[in-house]
Amino acid sequence: MAWSIAQVARMSKVTSRTLRHYDAIGLLAPAWIGGNGYRYYEREQLLRLQQILLLRDLGLGLDTVAEVLDGRHATVDVLRNHARWLAAEQERLAALARTVSRTIEELEGGYRMKMEELFEGFDADRQARYEAELVERYGEGAQAHIDEGKQRMQSWTKADAEGFMAEWREIGAAFAELFDAGVAPDSPEAMEVTDRHHTWLCRSWTPNRESYTGLGQLYVDAPDFKSQFDAHAEGFAEYVRDAMAAYAQARL
Repeated sequence: MAWSIAQVARMSKVTSRTLRHYDAIGLLAPAWIGGNGYRYYEREQLLRLQQILLLRDLGLGLDTVAEVLDGRHATVDVLRNHARWLAAEQERLAALARTVSRTIEELEGGYRMKMEELFEGFDADRQARYEAELVERYGEGAQAHIDEGKQRMQSWTKADAEGFMAEWREIGAAFAELFDAGVAPDSPEAMEVTDRHHTWLCRSWTPNRESYTGLGQLYVDAPDFKSQFDAHAEGFAEYVRDAMAAYAQARL
């Protein structure tokens, strides 16, 4: 018995776009493709999809999922390493939750935060890794952009920082709407949203063609960034990267 891609999408609650992406990256190929071009899946493929979804629910990236399912890594070793990461992330999130709670208390007038408490739970090491990776990829010119951003943000108030992040969420939602509608990343509509993104970035630092394109690639290459984008849908990080590359080529 075989099921069409639409039927599998309904059964698994996985979008057809995601199933096509899994096929494109070699993670889950259909059993066969009909003369009408539709993908069809049999029981073997459904069982593999079930394993993919289980491993994804555990927080594993698609590359790691593929390695586990193809026998390149022992499942228990991968899960043991992931468990250590989850424990560390749990501690970080607990600290971040405490910071949010104290902030709420302060806003309500019941608590005055110490300066060092403002940033408890924020991962400075992770930020430093991203900065080092940008410098390694794009040279000392990238360091100048990083220093510029830090200089600009020194004078920001808490309201400035909150407004900056709120604007990013709006831009992300606009990108997601285009992605879901199947709008091409180099379309005029995508260019408009990407222009908002570039303008938003310029509030903290001013990227040129190379560094803006490189930031888009970092959104795909860095697991922390990619997982945030792909929480919306598989392939979303790549869509934003492609939109940024098209914008950089056309306007920077």
